[in-house]
Amino acid sequence: MNEQSFSAGRLLALYERVADAPDAIARLRRFVLDLAVRGKLAPQDPADEPASVLLKRIAAEKARLVKAGEIKEPKPISFLYDVAAEISSNWAIVPLGEVILQHLGGGTPSKSNASYWNGELRWASVKDVGKSKYLDDTIDRITEAGLANSSSNLIKPGKLLVVMRMGLGKISINCIPVAINQDLRALFLSQHVSIDYAYNFFLTHGFEGTGLTVKGIKLDQLLCIPFPLPPLAEQRRIVAKVDELMALLDRLEAARRQREAARDRLTAASLTRLAAPADLETARAHARFALAALPALTTRPDQIRTLRQTILNLAVRGKLVEQDPGDEPAAALLKRIATDRGESSKRRKDIPDFDREALGELPPNWAAAALIALGDWAIGSGFPKNEQGLPDGPYFFLKVSDMNLPKNSKFIVTANNFIDDAAAKRMRAAIHTPGTIIFPKIGGAIATNKRRILTRGSAIDNNCLGITFARHIDLEWAYLLMTTLDFTLYQAGTAVPALQQGTLAAIPVALPPLAEQHRIVAKVDALMALCDRLEAALADADVARQRLLEALLHEALNPVSEPSRKAAE
Repeated sequence: MNEQSFSAGRLLALYERVADAPDAIARLRRFVLDLAVRGKLAPQDPADEPASVLLKRIAAEKARLVKAGEIKEPKPISFLYDVAAEISSNWAIVPLGEVILQHLGGGTPSKSNASYWNGELRWASVKDVGKSKYLDDTIDRITEAGLANSSSNLIKPGKLLVVMRMGLGKISINCIPVAINQDLRALFLSQHVSIDYAYNFFLTHGFEGTGLTVKGIKLDQLLCIPFPLPPLAEQRRIVAKVDELMALLDRLEAARRQREAARDRLTAASLTRLAAPADLETARAHARFALAALPALTTRPDQIRTLRQTILNLAVRGKLVEQDPGDEPAAALLKRIATDRGESSKRRKDIPDFDREALGELPPNWAAAALIALGDWAIGSGFPKNEQGLPDGPYFFLKVSDMNLPKNSKFIVTANNFIDDAAAKRMRAAIHTPGTIIFPKIGGAIATNKRRILTRGSAIDNNCLGITFARHIDLEWAYLLMTTLDFTLYQAGTAVPALQQGTLAAIPVALPPLAEQHRIVAKVDALMALCDRLEAALADADVARQRLLEALLHEALNPVSEPSRKAAE
C-alpha cells in the first residue's frame, strides 16, 4: 500500500505556520477537499479493484435497472471540453452522468390553493439546501394533494440534492423523504460510488452558471462535469481521512475562537477600567496601562477602531496628557468667550442649564459648560433646486451627501452645489464661515458620526446643523470633542429620528485650558499616527500571511522531489 497520504500531523504543522492568516481555516478546508479528489489525501493500494472495473459494474447495474423498467435508457454522455488531469493509474475521470443512475427535478404546488400547503410532507427549496451536509427538515411542508397536483417529486433518503439555480452548487444529502422544488435536482448515485465521496467532490467544484439576473446550470451541463473516480475501497478511505482532518480543523477553529474571545475580553476589561469612575491619578494609571497594552492586543481592524475611539474619549476627559498648573484656567477662557460674544443678561439666558454631575471629577483648571456656550449654531436652509444650479460660485451649498468623505478625512474641500450672494439673499440663508463644524440632524445619518469642518464660506441645507466654535478654542480640539459626542442619545422620534437644537445645546462638556487643548491635539495626532502604523502593519501582515498560505498550499499540492530539490540547489 502506498503510504504517501496527508496526515493530521502534516495538516497541524501547516496550520501552525499560517494560523494567523484571516481565512486560514476556510482555505485549509478547501485544501483538504482538493487533495481528496486529486488522490493525494489517503493512501492508495495497488490491490484495489481499479476504477475501470468499477465502471463496468456501474454499466451492468444500469442495464439491469433498464431491463427491469426502473430507469430509462441513459443517453450517451461526453465531456463538454478536453479534460487533462494527472490521476493515479487505477483512477478514472468520467462525466458525472456516468455514475448517476437517475435524476429527478421538482416543482412548486400552487400557492393560491391552501389545501396544498402546511401538510405532513417536507418540501425542500434553495433555502433548505447547503446549510449542512445532511438535510433532516425543511422550512415548508406540503400535502399529498400538493404533491399530486404539481411537478414536485418525493425523494427517498440518501440522495444528493443539488441546487441548479438561485444558489447554484449548494448541496446536501437528504436523510428523510423530501419533496423538492424546481430549482433542485436529486441525483441517484450508483451503489458503487460513495455518496460521501461525491458530496466532497461537489464541495470542490466551482460552478459557473449562465443567466443575466439569476445564474443557473442546465442538466446536460451538470451531467458532463468531469468526475474523478477512485476505486471504491479508496473512496471510503478518502471519506474517512476527510472526516478526520475536518474534525481536527473544527477543533483548531474552536481554539482560535477561544483565543480571540479571551483577547476581546481583555481588551474590553481595559476599556471598562477607563470608563469606570476613579480619581484622576488612578484614571491616568489605567490610561497608561491601556495605551501600552492595547496595541499588543490589536490583531483585527475593528480593534484598531476601538483603540482610536478610546484615545478620543481619554482626550476629552483629561486623561491623555498631564495638566500644567501654570495654564490659564478654563474658567477664564469661558469669560473671554462670553465677552467676545457680547453676552448681555439676555444672551446669558440663552445658555441652558446642563447636567454638571454627568461629567464627574474634572482635572484642575478645567471647566464644565453647556455645548452651546462654546460657540454659535450654524443653521441650515431649504433651497429649491433652481437655486442650486450654479456651475460655480463663491459659496458651497452642502447637503448630508457632501459629508461622505474618504476615511479619516474631516475637511470639506469640494461640493456638488454652489450658490452666490444673490441666491443666499433671496433664500435668507446664512453663509457660515470656514472652521464651522457641521453634522447631519435628521434620519439614519445621525448614527454615522459624520462631523465635517468647512474650509470655505458655505450654506447648509435644513437636514444639517453645525456649530461655529469661539476663536479662543482650538478648532482641532473642538473637532475631537464633537467626534466623541454620541448624538443618537439625544435624537427624538422613531420613524424619522431628528436632533433638536435645544437638546443639543444642553449637552455637558468638559473644557480644558487652551494650552492643554494644544497639547491634547498634539498627543492625539501622535497616537492616531501610531494607529495608522498598526493598521498598515496588520494589512501588511495579512498580505504576507496570505502569500505564505498560498505558497505552502502550492508546495503541499505540488511537492518537489528530493533529487529535484538537490539539483535545484
